Amino acid sequence: MNYRVYCGVDFHARQQTICSLTTEDGVVSTHELKHHNKAELRSFYAQFSGPVLVGLEASGYSPWFEYLLEELGHEVWLGDATEIRRRARRRQKNDRRDAELILDLLIHDEFPRIHRPTPASREILRMLRYRHKLVKMRTTIKNSLQALAIQSGLSLRAHLFTQVGLQQLRSVSMSPVMQFQRDQWLQALEPLNQRIVESVTWLKQQATDDERILRLRTHPGIGLLTALGIVHTLEPVSRFGNQRKVAAYGGFDPCERSSGEQKRYLGISKAGSRLLRFLVVEASHAAVKGDPELKRFYLRLQHRHGRSKARVAVARKLLIRSYILLRDGIDYAEFCRRAVVARSAPGVT
Repeated sequence: MNYRVYCGVDFHARQQTICSLTTEDGVVSTHELKHHNKAELRSFYAQFSGPVLVGLEASGYSPWFEYLLEELGHEVWLGDATEIRRRARRRQKNDRRDAELILDLLIHDEFPRIHRPTPASREILRMLRYRHKLVKMRTTIKNSLQALAIQSGLSLRAHLFTQVGLQQLRSVSMSPVMQFQRDQWLQALEPLNQRIVESVTWLKQQATDDERILRLRTHPGIGLLTALGIVHTLEPVSRFGNQRKVAAYGGFDPCERSSGEQKRYLGISKAGSRLLRFLVVEASHAAVKGDPELKRFYLRLQHRHGRSKARVAVARKLLIRSYILLRDGIDYAEFCRRAVVARSAPGVT
């Protein structure tokens, strides 16, 4: 597509530097705008007509700016910040030169563009992260209550948070400071549980009638949250050429530090979404119980490399299987049938 205006933006939390090019007259201009004046910012980008391409480095501060540009009808590209910096020809670095570099990459079709999820996927992934943070907060509170209970001679383990266990916790003898902490933690726990329930209810509504979610949930170990995380992180799966690219996108590809005859393999790269890796690793615990092949694979690796590495290896396989289910539009039963056919085919070992 031929764009009428190209804008390279060096974006910061409070300001941005823009280097723009209008192809009709070839004029390059540089501007610096502060973010506290949203009207001025909108007015600046609204002056451009025709196809407009705006490029900036991916960051956690820019979603509001991306929405503003999309409202004006401009196309937004996000770039890999590390790759953009690697392509700089000068050691000197400032905001103006960064904006000029982004503009130059856009014009010469060398911009290291990364995938932007759809608005619906962004909202679902944001809710998944929100729920994940709530669960971490609840875990912290429960651990603190367990510590107070044990220090008071009450050791009920998981039964502490049953109705009977909470009654015993409230009645056990404690020092004044410990009683204050216990009451405060218990008061914080109830609304936290309610917020977690509300977030899960919202996520269930988003998964209603989604064939992709239903298809993934036929695989042992993959529940609602894991299916939502996989679908909306990998969407669309057609952008992945093979299984290895999916594993690398999820951060499950191994790192290597080899030189000469010395071969050294490190842990996984941990690139990409941390939430996706957490969900898939958690799902692997149940997957090894429901899938015989994954269980044999896990036990074999556990004996050789230990539990942790075996869990990660199973999670990698689970992510690749999910990709295959989405790519081919099949369920778990069809996946198993194809595997049996492949193993029993003549000449296949």
